[in-house]
Amino acid sequence: MCTVCGCGEDPAIEKADGTKGHIHEHHHHHHAHDHDHDHDHAHDHVHGEDGSVHYGNGIAGVHVPGMSQEKIIQVERDILSKNDRLAAANRAALHARGIFALNFVSSPGSGKTTLLTRMISDLKERIEITVIEGDQQTSHDAMRIREAGARAVQINTGKGCHLDAHMVGHAIEDLEPAEGSVLFIENVGNLVCPAAFDLGEAHKVAVLSVTEGEDKPLKYPDMFAAADIMVLNKADLLPHLDFNTALCIGNALRVNPRLQTFVVSARTGEGMEALYAWLETSAARLAHARVA
Repeated sequence: MCTVCGCGEDPAIEKADGTKGHIHEHHHHHHAHDHDHDHDHAHDHVHGEDGSVHYGNGIAGVHVPGMSQEKIIQVERDILSKNDRLAAANRAALHARGIFALNFVSSPGSGKTTLLTRMISDLKERIEITVIEGDQQTSHDAMRIREAGARAVQINTGKGCHLDAHMVGHAIEDLEPAEGSVLFIENVGNLVCPAAFDLGEAHKVAVLSVTEGEDKPLKYPDMFAAADIMVLNKADLLPHLDFNTALCIGNALRVNPRLQTFVVSARTGEGMEALYAWLETSAARLAHARVA
């Protein structure tokens, strides 16, 4: 799990004006040089009756070679504690300006960028949208976002597998979203690590494609537990797939009973108006709360 493995390097940021730079002090990941390796694997994993091997059986919920479960927990707490402080600062700054921020998370290929470009194209005359794009490399998605009509900042995380609150705080400063606007954060494609990192968003939005299988919420429960919204994308492909929509939603609700789901097709526009209604109502509620 990236919260303890020390993944990444100083991330690069491509600003809204096209210039590039680096974001320093990324997480201050702790690189534990604990060479007192404990090979008593009985405490790190268990064997299931079906022959599976579970490495998340310890109190830390994760296995890192050469590190005790207690050390993993200590490192993880240090990292997440600092991130949570920065996320709280991001959230306060966004709330003070009435900016409604959504953190879009998914596996690669779910259609996140296509979904965002569709939303920008359809909504740009109704609300102002800016975007923070997260990828390990390239600025392809930021280019697509700009072509759709929104200002965007690209963050390249290098070997890092998620955005964090420190990166997002810098990107917000560069973007300077307008008061009362909407901010989309497209996280790195990954259904594991982004679940642990609060960025200061109002909601996490888990995007799942109907091509990925109904069991994904059960396989990646932390992500769907952390999300408030699930967008089930590529609904136009349902006639061509053996996919049980009700089963998928049921699996997601088993993990997170409060999860709200929208079934959409970013390609055809099917179901998008319901998502837009939720977005605009939620953004207006935040703006009203700020004034009050």
